[in-house]
Amino acid sequence: MPDIKDPQLLVGASAADDAAVYRVSDDLALVLSVDYFTPIVDDAYQYGAIAAANSFSDIYAMGAKPLLALNLVGFPSQKLPLDILEKIMKGGSDKAAEAGALVVGGHSIDDVEVKYGMCVVATVHPDHVVTNSGAEPGEVIFLTKPIGTGIITTGLKFEKASAQAVDEATRSMMRLNKDACAAMLQARASACTDVTGFGLIGHLFEVCQASGVGARIRARDVPLLPETVELAREGCLSGGLRRNLDHFDRDVSWGDELDETQRQILADPQTSGGLLIFVARGRADALASELSERDVMAACVGEVMEGPPRIVVV
Repeated sequence: MPDIKDPQLLVGASAADDAAVYRVSDDLALVLSVDYFTPIVDDAYQYGAIAAANSFSDIYAMGAKPLLALNLVGFPSQKLPLDILEKIMKGGSDKAAEAGALVVGGHSIDDVEVKYGMCVVATVHPDHVVTNSGAEPGEVIFLTKPIGTGIITTGLKFEKASAQAVDEATRSMMRLNKDACAAMLQARASACTDVTGFGLIGHLFEVCQASGVGARIRARDVPLLPETVELAREGCLSGGLRRNLDHFDRDVSWGDELDETQRQILADPQTSGGLLIFVARGRADALASELSERDVMAACVGEVMEGPPRIVVV
Protein backbone atom coordinates (compact mmCIF):
# COMPACT_ATOMS: atom_id res chain seq x y z
CA MET A 1 0.00 0.00 0.00
CA PRO A 2 1.20 3.57 -0.63
CA ASP A 3 2.65 5.47 2.31
CA ILE A 4 0.06 8.20 2.85
CA LYS A 5 1.32 11.51 4.22
CA ASP A 6 -1.38 13.58 5.85
CA PRO A 7 -1.01 15.64 9.06
CA GLN A 8 -4.42 14.46 10.27
CA LEU A 9 -3.57 10.77 9.83
CA LEU A 10 -1.99 9.90 13.17
CA VAL A 11 -1.64 6.15 12.49
CA GLY A 12 -1.81 4.67 8.99
CA ALA A 13 -1.11 1.37 7.27
CA SER A 14 2.65 1.97 7.11
CA ALA A 15 2.89 1.77 10.91
CA ALA A 16 1.84 -1.93 11.00
CA ASP A 17 -0.30 -0.99 13.99
CA ASP A 18 -3.64 -2.48 15.01
CA ALA A 19 -5.93 0.23 13.61
CA ALA A 20 -5.91 3.49 11.69
CA VAL A 21 -6.29 6.76 13.61
CA TYR A 22 -7.48 10.02 12.02
CA ARG A 23 -7.60 13.33 13.91
CA VAL A 24 -10.87 15.17 13.45
CA SER A 25 -10.19 17.99 15.93
CA ASP A 26 -7.80 18.89 18.73
CA ASP A 27 -9.67 16.66 21.16
CA LEU A 28 -11.19 13.98 18.91
CA ALA A 29 -9.78 11.26 16.67
CA LEU A 30 -11.49 8.41 14.86
CA VAL A 31 -10.10 4.86 15.09
CA LEU A 32 -11.00 2.40 12.32
CA SER A 33 -10.42 -1.33 11.94
CA VAL A 34 -11.91 -4.30 10.10
CA ASP A 35 -11.66 -8.07 10.54
CA TYR A 36 -13.53 -11.20 9.45
CA PHE A 37 -12.85 -14.92 9.09
CA THR A 38 -14.41 -18.34 8.48
CA PRO A 39 -15.95 -20.37 11.35
CA ILE A 40 -13.58 -21.83 13.95
CA VAL A 41 -16.22 -23.34 16.28
CA ASP A 42 -19.34 -25.36 15.52
CA ASP A 43 -21.91 -23.18 17.28
CA ALA A 44 -23.19 -20.37 15.01
CA TYR A 45 -23.98 -17.91 17.82
CA GLN A 46 -20.58 -18.41 19.46
CA TYR A 47 -18.84 -17.98 16.12
CA GLY A 48 -20.58 -14.64 15.61
CA ALA A 49 -19.67 -13.47 19.10
CA ILE A 50 -16.03 -14.52 18.67
CA ALA A 51 -15.76 -12.78 15.29
CA ALA A 52 -17.17 -9.58 16.78
CA ALA A 53 -14.91 -9.71 19.85
CA ASN A 54 -11.96 -10.21 17.53
CA SER A 55 -13.01 -7.19 15.47
CA PHE A 56 -13.20 -4.99 18.56
CA SER A 57 -9.82 -6.22 19.83
CA ASP A 58 -7.78 -3.94 17.56
CA ILE A 59 -9.79 -0.98 18.82
CA TYR A 60 -9.05 -1.79 22.46
CA ALA A 61 -5.36 -2.25 21.66
CA MET A 62 -5.30 1.43 20.62
CA GLY A 63 -6.95 2.53 23.87
CA ALA A 64 -10.11 3.63 22.05
CA LYS A 65 -13.84 3.46 22.77
CA PRO A 66 -16.00 1.58 20.20
CA LEU A 67 -18.81 3.64 18.72
CA LEU A 68 -20.25 2.00 15.58
CA ALA A 69 -19.94 -1.31 13.74
CA LEU A 70 -20.87 -2.63 10.30
CA ASN A 71 -21.40 -6.32 9.58
CA LEU A 72 -19.35 -8.07 6.89
CA VAL A 73 -21.00 -11.29 5.70
CA GLY A 74 -20.25 -14.03 3.22
CA PHE A 75 -22.88 -16.78 3.22
CA PRO A 76 -23.78 -19.75 0.94
CA SER A 77 -27.50 -19.06 0.91
CA GLN A 78 -28.24 -21.94 -1.48
CA LYS A 79 -26.54 -24.50 0.78
CA LEU A 80 -27.28 -23.41 4.35
CA PRO A 81 -30.52 -22.25 6.01
CA LEU A 82 -30.71 -18.57 6.79
CA ASP A 83 -31.44 -19.22 10.46
CA ILE A 84 -27.73 -20.10 10.80
CA LEU A 85 -26.85 -16.62 9.54
CA GLU A 86 -29.40 -15.16 11.93
CA LYS A 87 -27.65 -16.87 14.87
CA ILE A 88 -24.22 -15.68 13.69
CA MET A 89 -25.37 -12.08 13.44
CA LYS A 90 -27.17 -12.32 16.79
CA GLY A 91 -23.89 -13.37 18.39
CA GLY A 92 -22.15 -10.41 16.79
CA SER A 93 -24.92 -8.00 17.74
CA ASP A 94 -24.93 -9.10 21.38
CA LYS A 95 -21.15 -8.74 21.61
CA ALA A 96 -21.29 -5.28 20.04
CA ALA A 97 -23.90 -4.26 22.60
CA GLU A 98 -21.59 -5.49 25.36
CA ALA A 99 -18.86 -3.28 23.86
CA GLY A 100 -21.24 -0.31 23.88
CA ALA A 101 -21.28 -0.03 20.07
CA LEU A 102 -24.22 0.26 17.68
CA VAL A 103 -24.44 -2.11 14.71
CA VAL A 104 -25.73 0.26 12.05
CA GLY A 105 -25.70 -1.88 8.89
CA GLY A 106 -23.20 -3.74 6.76
CA HIS A 107 -22.83 -5.69 3.55
CA SER A 108 -23.39 -9.31 2.53
CA ILE A 109 -22.49 -11.41 -0.48
CA ASP A 110 -23.43 -14.91 -1.57
CA ASP A 111 -20.24 -16.91 -1.02
CA VAL A 112 -19.04 -20.51 -1.22
CA GLU A 113 -18.21 -20.53 2.50
CA VAL A 114 -19.34 -18.68 5.61
CA LYS A 115 -17.41 -15.54 6.55
CA TYR A 116 -18.29 -13.01 9.22
CA GLY A 117 -16.75 -10.04 10.95
CA MET A 118 -17.11 -6.32 11.50
CA CYS A 119 -15.76 -2.95 10.49
CA VAL A 120 -15.53 -0.90 13.68
CA VAL A 121 -15.38 2.87 14.22
CA ALA A 122 -14.19 4.18 17.59
CA THR A 123 -13.11 7.41 19.21
CA VAL A 124 -10.07 8.45 21.23
CA HIS A 125 -8.38 11.68 22.29
CA PRO A 126 -5.51 12.37 19.87
CA ASP A 127 -3.09 12.70 22.79
CA HIS A 128 -4.14 9.41 24.38
CA VAL A 129 -3.69 6.97 21.48
CA VAL A 130 -1.81 3.82 22.55
CA THR A 131 0.33 2.57 19.67
CA ASN A 132 2.80 -0.27 19.14
CA SER A 133 5.77 2.11 18.94
CA GLY A 134 6.07 3.41 22.51
CA ALA A 135 7.83 0.54 24.32
CA GLU A 136 10.97 1.52 26.24
CA PRO A 137 13.89 -0.57 27.59
CA GLY A 138 13.33 -1.66 31.18
CA GLU A 139 9.55 -1.89 30.87
CA VAL A 140 7.64 -5.08 31.64
CA ILE A 141 5.22 -6.95 29.40
CA PHE A 142 1.81 -8.25 30.45
CA LEU A 143 -0.37 -10.73 28.53
CA THR A 144 -4.10 -10.62 29.30
CA LYS A 145 -5.34 -13.94 27.86
CA PRO A 146 -3.87 -17.46 27.74
CA ILE A 147 -2.38 -18.80 24.51
CA GLY A 148 -3.59 -21.83 22.57
CA THR A 149 -6.78 -20.99 20.66
CA GLY A 150 -5.29 -21.90 17.29
CA ILE A 151 -4.03 -25.28 18.46
CA ILE A 152 -7.31 -26.10 20.23
CA THR A 153 -9.55 -25.10 17.32
CA THR A 154 -7.32 -27.16 15.02
CA GLY A 155 -7.73 -30.00 17.52
CA LEU A 156 -11.49 -29.52 17.22
CA LYS A 157 -11.25 -30.03 13.45
CA PHE A 158 -9.18 -33.17 13.99
CA GLU A 159 -11.65 -34.36 16.67
CA LYS A 160 -8.85 -34.56 19.22
CA ALA A 161 -9.69 -31.65 21.54
CA SER A 162 -11.95 -32.39 24.50
CA ALA A 163 -15.22 -30.56 25.03
CA GLN A 164 -13.73 -28.90 28.12
CA ALA A 165 -10.73 -27.55 26.20
CA VAL A 166 -12.97 -26.23 23.42
CA ASP A 167 -15.29 -24.59 25.98
CA GLU A 168 -12.35 -22.89 27.73
CA ALA A 169 -10.98 -21.62 24.43
CA THR A 170 -14.42 -20.43 23.31
CA ARG A 171 -14.98 -18.48 26.52
CA SER A 172 -11.58 -16.86 26.15
CA MET A 173 -12.21 -15.88 22.52
CA MET A 174 -15.67 -14.53 23.31
CA ARG A 175 -14.39 -12.24 26.05
CA LEU A 176 -13.87 -8.64 25.00
CA ASN A 177 -10.59 -6.88 25.76
CA LYS A 178 -12.67 -4.03 27.16
CA ASP A 179 -11.60 -4.52 30.79
CA ALA A 180 -7.97 -5.08 29.86
CA CYS A 181 -8.04 -1.82 27.89
CA ALA A 182 -9.51 0.10 30.83
CA ALA A 183 -6.80 -1.25 33.13
CA MET A 184 -4.11 -0.38 30.58
CA LEU A 185 -5.30 3.22 30.33
CA GLN A 186 -5.55 3.58 34.09
CA ALA A 187 -1.95 2.37 34.49
CA ARG A 188 -0.72 4.69 31.71
CA ALA A 189 0.80 1.96 29.54
CA SER A 190 3.36 3.07 26.97
CA ALA A 191 2.50 0.60 24.18
CA CYS A 192 0.09 -2.18 23.34
CA THR A 193 -0.92 -4.67 20.68
CA ASP A 194 -3.32 -7.58 20.59
CA VAL A 195 -2.20 -11.15 19.96
CA THR A 196 -3.95 -12.58 16.91
CA GLY A 197 -2.85 -14.19 13.64
CA PHE A 198 0.91 -13.73 13.95
CA GLY A 199 1.01 -15.40 17.35
CA LEU A 200 2.77 -14.12 20.46
CA ILE A 201 6.22 -13.90 18.89
CA GLY A 202 4.95 -12.25 15.72
CA HIS A 203 2.99 -9.48 17.36
CA LEU A 204 5.69 -8.93 19.96
CA PHE A 205 8.25 -8.53 17.20
CA GLU A 206 6.06 -5.90 15.52
CA VAL A 207 6.21 -3.87 18.74
CA CYS A 208 9.98 -4.36 18.99
CA GLN A 209 10.44 -3.24 15.40
CA ALA A 210 8.14 -0.22 15.73
CA SER A 211 9.74 0.83 19.04
CA GLY A 212 13.35 0.04 18.14
CA VAL A 213 13.79 -2.25 21.16
CA GLY A 214 14.32 -5.91 21.98
CA ALA A 215 12.34 -8.14 24.32
CA ARG A 216 12.87 -11.13 26.57
CA ILE A 217 10.02 -13.60 27.11
CA ARG A 218 9.91 -16.23 29.85
CA ALA A 219 8.15 -19.17 28.23
CA ARG A 220 7.25 -20.72 31.59
CA ASP A 221 5.27 -17.59 32.54
CA VAL A 222 3.12 -17.52 29.39
CA PRO A 223 -0.35 -18.78 30.41
CA LEU A 224 -1.77 -21.60 28.30
CA LEU A 225 -5.27 -22.91 27.71
CA PRO A 226 -5.98 -26.50 28.80
CA GLU A 227 -4.60 -29.25 26.52
CA THR A 228 -2.53 -26.81 24.44
CA VAL A 229 0.70 -28.71 25.03
CA GLU A 230 -0.84 -32.15 24.53
CA LEU A 231 -2.62 -31.17 21.31
CA ALA A 232 0.49 -29.51 19.91
CA ARG A 233 2.45 -32.70 20.55
CA GLU A 234 -0.26 -34.65 18.74
CA GLY A 235 0.26 -32.49 15.65
CA CYS A 236 -2.75 -30.17 15.90
CA LEU A 237 -0.83 -27.37 14.20
CA SER A 238 -2.29 -25.00 11.64
CA GLY A 239 -0.60 -23.85 8.45
CA GLY A 240 -0.54 -20.35 9.94
CA LEU A 241 1.52 -21.59 12.89
CA ARG A 242 4.15 -23.08 10.59
CA ARG A 243 4.24 -19.89 8.49
CA ASN A 244 4.71 -17.79 11.63
CA LEU A 245 7.66 -19.93 12.71
CA ASP A 246 9.22 -19.74 9.27
CA HIS A 247 8.75 -15.99 9.00
CA PHE A 248 9.73 -14.85 12.49
CA ASP A 249 12.29 -17.50 13.42
CA ARG A 250 15.16 -15.33 12.23
CA ASP A 251 14.06 -12.60 14.66
CA VAL A 252 13.97 -14.90 17.71
CA SER A 253 16.78 -16.33 19.84
CA TRP A 254 15.40 -19.53 21.36
CA GLY A 255 16.85 -20.79 24.63
CA ASP A 256 18.55 -24.17 24.38
CA GLU A 257 16.20 -25.59 27.01
CA LEU A 258 13.09 -24.90 24.90
CA ASP A 259 11.70 -27.83 22.94
CA GLU A 260 9.94 -27.68 19.57
CA THR A 261 6.48 -27.78 21.15
CA GLN A 262 7.17 -24.66 23.23
CA ARG A 263 8.34 -22.83 20.13
CA GLN A 264 5.26 -23.89 18.22
CA ILE A 265 2.92 -22.69 20.96
CA LEU A 266 4.49 -19.23 20.99
CA ALA A 267 3.92 -19.00 17.23
CA ASP A 268 0.33 -20.30 17.39
CA PRO A 269 -2.10 -17.92 15.59
CA GLN A 270 -4.67 -16.65 18.06
CA THR A 271 -8.25 -15.62 17.43
CA SER A 272 -9.54 -12.83 19.69
CA GLY A 273 -6.41 -13.15 21.81
CA GLY A 274 -5.38 -10.96 24.70
CA LEU A 275 -3.52 -7.68 24.83
CA LEU A 276 0.25 -7.40 25.13
CA ILE A 277 0.64 -4.38 27.40
CA PHE A 278 3.95 -2.57 27.96
CA VAL A 279 4.28 -0.54 31.13
CA ALA A 280 7.05 1.07 33.17
CA ARG A 281 8.36 -1.23 35.88
CA GLY A 282 7.30 1.27 38.53
CA ARG A 283 3.67 1.00 37.38
CA ALA A 284 3.63 -2.78 36.95
CA ASP A 285 2.01 -3.39 40.34
CA ALA A 286 -0.64 -0.79 39.58
CA LEU A 287 -1.43 -2.48 36.26
CA ALA A 288 -1.58 -5.91 37.89
CA SER A 289 -3.97 -4.54 40.50
CA GLU A 290 -6.17 -2.84 37.90
CA LEU A 291 -6.36 -6.05 35.87
CA SER A 292 -7.18 -8.12 38.94
CA GLU A 293 -9.95 -5.74 40.01
CA ARG A 294 -11.55 -6.21 36.58
CA ASP A 295 -11.22 -10.01 36.81
CA VAL A 296 -8.67 -10.16 33.96
CA MET A 297 -6.39 -13.15 34.51
CA ALA A 298 -3.19 -11.55 33.22
CA ALA A 299 0.46 -12.55 33.60
CA CYS A 300 3.75 -10.67 33.44
CA VAL A 301 5.62 -12.61 30.75
CA GLY A 302 8.77 -10.63 30.06
CA GLU A 303 10.58 -7.33 29.78
CA VAL A 304 11.77 -4.85 27.19
CA MET A 305 15.51 -4.65 26.44
CA GLU A 306 17.76 -2.34 24.49
CA GLY A 307 17.63 -2.87 20.72
CA PRO A 308 18.17 -4.02 18.04
CA PRO A 309 14.66 -5.41 17.49
CA ARG A 310 14.91 -9.04 18.49
CA ILE A 311 13.15 -11.44 20.84
CA VAL A 312 14.96 -13.66 23.31
CA VAL A 313 12.87 -16.55 24.63
CA VAL A 314 14.08 -18.30 27.79
